[in-house]
This record gives sequence, C-alpha cells and structure tokens, in this order.
Amino acid sequence: MLAYLFVVLAVAVHIRWIALPFSFTPVIAALLYFGARMPRKQMWIPVAMLVASDVYLTRVTYGYPITADHFVTWGFYAAMILLGGAMIKGFSALRIGATTIIGSVSFFVVSNFAVWMVWQMYPKTLGGLTACYVAGLPFFRNAVVSDLLFSAAFFGIGYLVSQKTAAREAIAVSRR
Repeated sequence: MLAYLFVVLAVAVHIRWIALPFSFTPVIAALLYFGARMPRKQMWIPVAMLVASDVYLTRVTYGYPITADHFVTWGFYAAMILLGGAMIKGFSALRIGATTIIGSVSFFVVSNFAVWMVWQMYPKTLGGLTACYVAGLPFFRNAVVSDLLFSAAFFGIGYLVSQKTAAREAIAVSRR
C-alpha cells in the first residue's frame, strides 16, 4: 500500500498540485520503490497514472501536442519499475543509492537525446546534441538530489514500517 501512496505523491508533484522546485520530483524514487516492493503485474498502474498526468500537463496546462519524446518518457517510467525490481534486492543502502544514480543518469541521457531528436531547438549535429546536454545540466543537478533524497526517504519509511509491522506480529504471536 505504501508503494501506491508514494506514486500518488509523485503524480501530485508531477502535475504541480504540490509545488516543489523545478526538476525536484519524487517520480524516479516512487517508481523504483514500486518496482522493488510490488508485483510486476501491477506495474501498469503507476505508469498509467504518470502517463495520464503527462497528457494532462502537455495538452491542457501547456497546450502542446503529444510528441515522440513523450513515448520515450513513458517507456522510461516502465523501465524504472523494472530496474527497481531487478536491482534493489535486499534493500541495502548501496544498492538503493546506485540504482537511483543509474535512474537519474539514464533519464538525463535518454530524455535529452529524445528532445534533441524530436524538437527543432538544436541542430541535428554532434554539436547540437552536445548543446542539448549542456542545456540540461542545471536540471540534472536538482534531479539527482531529489532522486537520492526521495529514494532514501521512501525506502527508509518502507523499512521502518516493515520493522514496526514485524514487531507487532511478533508480539501478537507471543501472546497466543
């Protein structure tokens, strides 16, 4: 249940119902946590929620068309859930931190490449691609910090809740 709560928080921030600084969102952390804690057959639920929020933001809030780079982002959401399920076994801080960094870096690389390919903001040259990545660096810093912070918070909260639940169950068993 906690995984769904984190996804709802991510959607609320993503759709700007909860205001945080630009590129400071819990999206990657929520997807990694969901992938690590929930069955793979449920992964479509957070992906669908984030896709719906993207469509709303793009079409209603900003009045832009849906373009190919959106599909790249939506595929990335699914990939983060799969990455969380594959990489975060045993819930060690090192695994969680490394997986989070992989998520942050891969989103930066993939999303900026998609922007360069789809939009006419940069020339379709190596120099244009480089300019696109350089322009994304200020956003990347906030993204890495938020991804690490929210991953630590979500996995930490999940750990504390599981310990409290285990303690309650142990007490209930001992009283029987």
